[in-house]
Amino acid sequence: MASDVPAVSSAVRILERLASSWPAAVPPKDLVNELGLNRSTCYNILATLQRAGWVSTMGERSGWMLGPRLLTLTGVADDMTAAVAQQEIDDLARGLGLVVFVAEADGSGGYVVTAKAERQMGVRVTVSVGEGFPFAMPALMQAYLAWQPRRVDELVDRHGLKQFTEHTVTDRDELGRVLATTRERGYSTCVQQYDLAQSEVAAPVFDRRGQVSRLVCSLALFTELHADNAARVGTLVSDCADRITTRTGGHRPPLE
Repeated sequence: MASDVPAVSSAVRILERLASSWPAAVPPKDLVNELGLNRSTCYNILATLQRAGWVSTMGERSGWMLGPRLLTLTGVADDMTAAVAQQEIDDLARGLGLVVFVAEADGSGGYVVTAKAERQMGVRVTVSVGEGFPFAMPALMQAYLAWQPRRVDELVDRHGLKQFTEHTVTDRDELGRVLATTRERGYSTCVQQYDLAQSEVAAPVFDRRGQVSRLVCSLALFTELHADNAARVGTLVSDCADRITTRTGGHRPPLE
């Protein structure tokens, strides 16, 4: 009877330990101590698994977690994806001091809020989990449509555009230019397009097929989120969406 290969057996044990804590990261010292591994052996196995995309780290102090390639092969349960998204938007909301939420397409053309993270102090605009937004809500629509340019006309014909404020983009040619810019920089910015008192930025989360599965959005009073800081906030929101994509085994499709 063939015997186990020690390195393979150790790699399996490491992956099982990371899976038991996912989506939280596991410090390398915990892997060494709990699994009784030689420190050098543990680090060499982690480095090999990282090159294969089976584990990943956001820095040694942050610990190790299951990697995007392994998650793509095995799939990620919805509750695990939700846990990752909540963790990421909590961190982003604390850093920004603004409300951040996750929305998904509701199947009828609109979007529904599935998770949110609140700032803790001050006057603010907010949303509730389960709250719906119409298809034409500018920030969400632009972030959703930007990565599916071949469907823009079809979806706009079906659901229509709405003039929410004097700043709302409703001209199709202008919308096309806005979507191209959104796709190039990775996020939408809508200053006073949905409500004159507030502004929003949004960025997409992609699934394993490279399709938009969720949208991360931050909204705030116009006095807090405006033309002068929208790019900075948008970049942070896009980075957050990208981390969720990577941690759940998704990938951003190439620009068309």
